[in-house]
Amino acid sequence: MHNEAFFLNALIYLTAAVVSVPIAKRLGLGSVLGYLIAGIIIGPYVLKLVGEEGKDVMHFAEFGVVIMLFVVGLELRPSLLWKLRLPILGAGGVQVLGTTAAISGIAMGFGLIWQEALAIGLTLALSSTAIVLQTLNEKGLMKSAAGQRSFAVLLFQDIAVIPMLALMPLLATHEIHHHGDEHHATTWTEGLPAWGTAFATLAAVAIVVLGGRFVMGHVFRAIARTGLREIFTAAALLLVIAIAVLMTKVGLSPALGTFLAGVVLSESEFRHELESDIEPFKGLLLGLFFIAVGASIDFQLIASQPLLIAGLVVALILTKLVILAVIGRVGKMGFDQNSLFALALAQGGEFGFVLFSFATQNGVLSEETAKPLVAVVALSMALTPLLFILHERVIQPRFGTKEAEGSEPDEMDEDAPIIIAGFGRFGNVAGRFLQASGIETTVLEHDSDHVDLLRKLGLKVFYGDASRHDLMHAAGAEKAKLLVLAVDDEDKSMEIVECCQKHFPNLRILARACSRAHAYRLISAGIEDLFMEQQSSSLDLAVAALQCLGHRGHAARRAAAKFKNHDNESIREMAAMVTDRKSLIDHGRRRIVDLERRMEHDRAELCDFDDKAWDDKTLRDEF
Repeated sequence: MHNEAFFLNALIYLTAAVVSVPIAKRLGLGSVLGYLIAGIIIGPYVLKLVGEEGKDVMHFAEFGVVIMLFVVGLELRPSLLWKLRLPILGAGGVQVLGTTAAISGIAMGFGLIWQEALAIGLTLALSSTAIVLQTLNEKGLMKSAAGQRSFAVLLFQDIAVIPMLALMPLLATHEIHHHGDEHHATTWTEGLPAWGTAFATLAAVAIVVLGGRFVMGHVFRAIARTGLREIFTAAALLLVIAIAVLMTKVGLSPALGTFLAGVVLSESEFRHELESDIEPFKGLLLGLFFIAVGASIDFQLIASQPLLIAGLVVALILTKLVILAVIGRVGKMGFDQNSLFALALAQGGEFGFVLFSFATQNGVLSEETAKPLVAVVALSMALTPLLFILHERVIQPRFGTKEAEGSEPDEMDEDAPIIIAGFGRFGNVAGRFLQASGIETTVLEHDSDHVDLLRKLGLKVFYGDASRHDLMHAAGAEKAKLLVLAVDDEDKSMEIVECCQKHFPNLRILARACSRAHAYRLISAGIEDLFMEQQSSSLDLAVAALQCLGHRGHAARRAAAKFKNHDNESIREMAAMVTDRKSLIDHGRRRIVDLERRMEHDRAELCDFDDKAWDDKTLRDEF
């Protein structure tokens, strides 16, 4: 009977997801809202297909948040994390402290004692990492100014959960009641002195960092040699689960532990394999988590106190909106990015369920106080996708940087022979050179704050997403001769390629390749004109280095030309082997040996070359 109930619940959850999410996406509501609606429909207050067992599903589904933060860590190299340290500590710290103070003050105004008010303020200061990151990624906003600032704040909040859990028992004012087997849930650090707890905590963190840095690479290499993809996938899941268990046993956040492991492994050669193997589980478990959130909303409680619950939800969202908007304004964000930043983080977070439960168990809050607040957190999370839609369909079109429209010829030069997609550190050099050469261009840039700055500098730049065929049509893609694809997001780059190949097949694409892996993807998509992001500048530096060592200019330049041609040939050959790691490595080794032999032969031929040969037209054309 137990197995029958398990399969029946699995059937219900999967059916709800498969039916509701495509409908929600078709209506432009996004997948997160689709999952939440599905949870509400199958929950105990509508169709009643799931009941109290939904709480057990919630505990299981929270593992999706853990996996998500592991994947996020894999995408964050330590250098990038260090670069974000100021937004993390600055914006994140101010947001948590400011929101805690504001909500605590409001709670005390309603007659709660300061310990209860502080516990509520700390808990409601947190936002939903799962919903916000999922929605930002889905809408392609993760690399925008608002996306980066939101991520920094969410990261600080996840770290802040640890001291919050440590502080909660110190705020206890009610008698502690244990229910069921709750008293059996202990950690390894329970009963230890303060120094013992600190030592165990640091030891756990050291195990994760040192193990990821010096041990896991060898383990994954040994597993990879077996050639069994399923074992590699099992090892990746084992790593995440083991770290989650270790962090839980020492009283730390499992999500934070797996995030730390992801950052450590981001420098590993197995980064992409780990990410691709974990991704399906992350998506499925996050979907289950969102369904469980929808099913957990207590509509019976809401119906019994509708004005109180609605008022608390509105108060929470407005309070966080104001504080976040002030932070964004101080950070000099443009209005549309600032409004997106504020709306994205204006809800309660999934850790709110954990902290309110923990506060109740430790006598900080009574159940009568905590239950309405749990409903407020769940409702605010459910409203978040609607806030994103509000920004996308109302605030951005009316108050943000306007997208160019083909119906307004004074805003868009449809006869320009070249369209430039992306005007960052790469695209702006090409664009300014073409402009100085008297070539008209139409420039599209997706970062609205960057657009405002470029316009102030007198450059003709339009805000818009070049992966939208209607915007490309307005930009004159049907008449243009070239598209200079210079965006720095590899996935977005491939979306633009797909769009142009489908709707504008006569438009020749000159594409920036951000990495060799990106170059392989572009070649597989049929792009012939590739330009490695740092190849030319790196070779210029190498030529200068040779000249500083006394090498003649013509010899250094000819060697660089040989290297560049050889490297480009190698990229095209290896693109066909990208799925066969062994062949890829073997071919790369042969190419390195071949390059060294060719360069040595060329040096012998140039030994009696004239010093003025560096200016020879043939050599200049070759380079």
